[in-house]
Amino acid sequence: MLEIAFVKPALPKAGALLLPLTEGAALSGLGAEVDAATGGAITRALQAAAFKGRKGQSVTIWAPLPGLSKLVVLGLGKAEELDPDKAEQSGGAIWPAAASEESALLAAEGMSAEVAARLASGALLRSWRFDRYRTQEKPEDKPKLAKLSVAVADPAAAKAAFAPLKAVAEGVFLARELVAEPPNILYPAEMAERCRVLEKLGVAVEILGPREMRKLGFGALLGVAQGSAHEPRMVVMRWPGRSGAAKGGAGKGRRGKGEAGLERPLCFIGKGVTFDTGGISIKPAAGMEEMKWDMAGAAAVVGLMAALAGRKARVDAVGLIGLVENMPSGTAQRPGDVVKTASGQTVEVINTDAEGRLVLADVIHYAITRFDPKWMVDLATLTGAIIIALGHEHAGLFSNDDKLAAAIEAAGRATGETCWRMPLGEAYDKQLKSDIADMKNVGGRPAGSITAAQFLQRFVQGRPWAHLDIAGTAWASKDQALAAKGATGFGVRLLDRVVAGEEAAA
Repeated sequence: MLEIAFVKPALPKAGALLLPLTEGAALSGLGAEVDAATGGAITRALQAAAFKGRKGQSVTIWAPLPGLSKLVVLGLGKAEELDPDKAEQSGGAIWPAAASEESALLAAEGMSAEVAARLASGALLRSWRFDRYRTQEKPEDKPKLAKLSVAVADPAAAKAAFAPLKAVAEGVFLARELVAEPPNILYPAEMAERCRVLEKLGVAVEILGPREMRKLGFGALLGVAQGSAHEPRMVVMRWPGRSGAAKGGAGKGRRGKGEAGLERPLCFIGKGVTFDTGGISIKPAAGMEEMKWDMAGAAAVVGLMAALAGRKARVDAVGLIGLVENMPSGTAQRPGDVVKTASGQTVEVINTDAEGRLVLADVIHYAITRFDPKWMVDLATLTGAIIIALGHEHAGLFSNDDKLAAAIEAAGRATGETCWRMPLGEAYDKQLKSDIADMKNVGGRPAGSITAAQFLQRFVQGRPWAHLDIAGTAWASKDQALAAKGATGFGVRLLDRVVAGEEAAA
């Protein structure tokens, strides 16, 4: 992971110097020092490039002084709009500008400690790459930068501001790593075991296997899993940040209102289909390799729990993930099967490729009955229909609670992990009517993402709940501001911000 160090301003003797500038701002500090030493060459270069400081603009001056390999001026946009959140988004441009260098210094001496920390956080988030299985990569294709120094007026204050941001970034990286792993490596049991890394942060981790889930009546989740040679798992992760209890052990005693000392926790639930062929309703071959990331909702929950524990969030939080592999075989679930969920409701399975909602139905019921949460958010790469509706710019947001929905929307605007609220309603719910069971698992082609959310809503028992359909945002087909092409870790920063709002209101 890229190391970030906050230092007192001093002109580096080697490597790259990075100068972030807002619109219309003059060179100052280290930038002005280099400009003076080069007889105004930096100012002339900016004028020749018509550099105005707009967000996304950059100018590179090669070897401006002996020892300096290059100087890169990065535009930050309007000064009055440069709040910490926008600084973090702009910070993503730092990594591509410096990745090929042995060393780099970001000159942020004229900025507040918070803004400097956010710029560094953006660079850190953008630096992540997954190269575990690359054995013949050329040295020149690998990034060289291992440490980014940030020059600030008060390094101690910037370091303190950066500490929780680093913890969140580590949660994002954990989520990205899980999503990026190939499905022959990351199957349900393996993913469940990897969650145990959270125990080092004080998170209690409990893993349930098929036997425990059968006792709980998880007919829907187990029905999805029955076609695979890999057995399913459910993982329960508990962070007692407010109560201070349950720091060890599974805490299996039932208490009605919450459990193991947790005081009506915030609950996060993730769909974890480690590979989705569609089952008997098999998907087309083209692009099926991407279905390794059908567990991105579960990965986001794991990453979020790491982030909350890493920054010592002052909330009680529970993360639950249902892990299955959806495969076609002689034992696979068939279209036309009827399964009984943990809630007692029955489902006619019309399409075995609508499996994620079946997994979530049982896990949501378990969350309510065991933990009595204050509110719940589930994350799932649930429908291709949400990509048709919203593309890859927003996650679909569905909720039965306006306050919770508003908090998620606001957090999305702040972090750049944007969400668009979609409707729910009785008319859509009627599409799930079955002739032989309580409901079907699909409602037909119209409003596919909405009927999927309506299906989930039948299991929330009226509790405050939000569903995030992240099918269009969990994986990027091209580089983004804070993530390279591939796994994005969408949801970790978003929901960490929602939790931070809860902490502030407490």
